[in-house]
Amino acid sequence: MGYHPSWPEILLWIRRSERIFIKKLARNDTSWADGTGSHQYGFFIPREIAEGAFFPEHSTPDPQKPHIYNTVYQTFWPSSGESRTSNIKFYSLRNPSGPSPRPRYEWQHTGVPSDQFRALSPASLLLCGRLTQPISECSYWLMVVDSVSEESELVETYFELDVDFHFGLFDPRGATPSPTDQLIEELAEAIKQGRLSDFIRRQQLPTPQQLALAAQQQWLDEIGRTDLDPFTLDRPGDAVMKISRDIEYSLYKNAELRLRAAQVAEIVLRDNGDTLGNLVRGFSSLNAIFLSSAQSRKSRAGLSFELHVERLLRDGRIRFEAQTILGGRRPDFALPSVKDLNTQADAIIVSLKTTLRERWKQLALEKPLGKIFLATVDDRVSSEAIDEMEEHDISLVVPESLVHAGHRKETVYEGRRNVITFHEFFSNEIRSKRSSLILPMA
Repeated sequence: MGYHPSWPEILLWIRRSERIFIKKLARNDTSWADGTGSHQYGFFIPREIAEGAFFPEHSTPDPQKPHIYNTVYQTFWPSSGESRTSNIKFYSLRNPSGPSPRPRYEWQHTGVPSDQFRALSPASLLLCGRLTQPISECSYWLMVVDSVSEESELVETYFELDVDFHFGLFDPRGATPSPTDQLIEELAEAIKQGRLSDFIRRQQLPTPQQLALAAQQQWLDEIGRTDLDPFTLDRPGDAVMKISRDIEYSLYKNAELRLRAAQVAEIVLRDNGDTLGNLVRGFSSLNAIFLSSAQSRKSRAGLSFELHVERLLRDGRIRFEAQTILGGRRPDFALPSVKDLNTQADAIIVSLKTTLRERWKQLALEKPLGKIFLATVDDRVSSEAIDEMEEHDISLVVPESLVHAGHRKETVYEGRRNVITFHEFFSNEIRSKRSSLILPMA
């Protein structure tokens, strides 16, 4: 990727804006830049956004082509520091000169720097801000953030983009933490009574197991189920993705807010309440708090995914052994057990990676032990990586919506021979091909 904006730079432009438009780029938004697509260059604007009040008003149609509306405006691209004359074209009819023209709703944004859309990972993000104060003649800025970058994760966290996110308009101040009012009242009362230290001692972050169980139960309550049996779920992969990346993360953030806010309050209000002095003198302590917070979030994600997949296996009565060391390696799950990998024909390895990047390559070493299935909720895996996995006889298992609906235009999973959904894994690879792995009903 030739242009890689840093998070401080992204945040600077976000804060210069009165409104932010974010879109997860689909394949036809970027394929033209790589020379692999047939679409005209530029990205598409969803109808809900184009017909709203974010972008400039639509101009009158071209007299020569009355079905095409073309709005011209100036844009600024901070990653390269250049201004562009951009166009928003609205094509109101299909086959306008044919015998039966049909209405269509398509807005295409052109006049963009092609280099910034080239060689992007799947599901990268487009950010567009409407500036509070124009820069020269530009009232809008645009930036592309590659999905495999740390900055992409920070954008997702800042705006709380959930697993079903495709596009939206946002407040530049980011997501508002919730619930906060009750916490403020509790902290104020604890400070007033001189019991802030006691309050902090009571705010323990839940264990990964506690979080996983709470998130699973919340999801089950919401849809009226009592178990996560993958054979009776239409989309078990989507369920795991929703539970781990949305529900559990929300529960964790609320618990984290209570603990970290109280810890910070204790530092800035200590002694004589010299807030500014305490901020400066307590900087190292504050830095340690936020570093600990960041590390806790990263370590939670991988174990979270493992616990939810384990629940699918248990509720499906599937025989498995978890995290058993074998020859210096530790497969996440061996089905039915590690000792059966070299002796039982239908024994398999299920490995888990919340994000793949290059880490999947270590799985090739486990190939002699059994057929490998690699499960992930990552929507950013490249075609090249999928091809390499196929060469190593590794099957990728992904949530259903990343292949068949919703995200399929943003990912490169559809139609790949070594990519299956969680539903296909449990229905075909377990129940149909390896039914001996399923325990009989009690």
